[in-house]
Amino acid sequence: MLDARPEAPSLYGLSRDELARRMGELGQPAYRADQVLTWVYRKHEREPRNMSNLPASLRGRLPQLVGFELARDVTVHSTRDGQTHKFVLALDDTARVECVSMRTDRRLTFCLSSQVGCALKCSFCATGLMGLKRNLRPEEIVAQVVAMGEFLGWQDDRFNLVFMGMGEPLANYESVMRAIRVLHEPRGLNLGARRVTVSTSGLVPQIERLALEGLPLGLAVSLHATTDALRDELVPVNRRWPIRALLAAAAAYGRRAGRRVTLEYTLLAGVNDTRADADRLSGFARELPSKINLIPYNPVPGLAWQRPTPEAVQRFAEWLNPRAPAVTVRNTLGGEIWAACGQLGGLSPAA
Repeated sequence: MLDARPEAPSLYGLSRDELARRMGELGQPAYRADQVLTWVYRKHEREPRNMSNLPASLRGRLPQLVGFELARDVTVHSTRDGQTHKFVLALDDTARVECVSMRTDRRLTFCLSSQVGCALKCSFCATGLMGLKRNLRPEEIVAQVVAMGEFLGWQDDRFNLVFMGMGEPLANYESVMRAIRVLHEPRGLNLGARRVTVSTSGLVPQIERLALEGLPLGLAVSLHATTDALRDELVPVNRRWPIRALLAAAAAYGRRAGRRVTLEYTLLAGVNDTRADADRLSGFARELPSKINLIPYNPVPGLAWQRPTPEAVQRFAEWLNPRAPAVTVRNTLGGEIWAACGQLGGLSPAA
């Protein structure tokens, strides 16, 4: 018999096999699960009564079998050029989580959150000021993708996903991996693993675990400093897993996954943007299959850090370029709506 729980589990947290088992509780064949997944993830239809190839009796009972709701409420803030959108999802408790869609000439990227708040307290990040409220469930992560895709009319099915929003993804490991596998499901969105990047502030055991998952996910390491003394201040988790341990784990991951690791480096004026920093950073980059992504600091109200001038950013990149394998400078998107890197966490676009 169908489970008599008062609320049906969310579809967005279920694997294909789990959904098939739920179908079996109604006496339905497993292929009905494939049909439902096709409707939701391929045809982008979340209303059961419109799923025309399902029996009418099943359509009527589907809402008791699985939930199709994304969130209690979704608020969208858009930049003036309409290329970047910040989504605020009100969850089924009092929690709110933010995610961002960014379109450039080359690609569409969805930036996902994995937690409400963050416990790691990186000193330049708005999310860290919140503290950790709770982990997101897998369905709450997948729902971010569906909400952004629906808003944009699913205009581009070749989008990339980056876990660089609120929270430390590897601190919510089980939920993040389940969400990735739901999104990777061939009968669902069929999102290629190479289009997914997981960012971490440096949780070494979880990086080692990620290397064993058998998925060639991108890995981005939030480095932000080239000495342990400074990184202890900027990224306090460094006190547990210092730079050398982190780089060793990242190198092993890159070799096993067959992917270059991205070293993310937020440039803070007068703090980590010296020639000596560039020399050390280029040395790190040569030790592992990697690329460097420079991120000019995005201001957060109440924090004293300063963004370097464009000239200082360019100079730092030029110091790196002759010796580092690959260097890019992050194009700031969404700053006007508090949606840029390090700015998520309840800042109002009207602020």
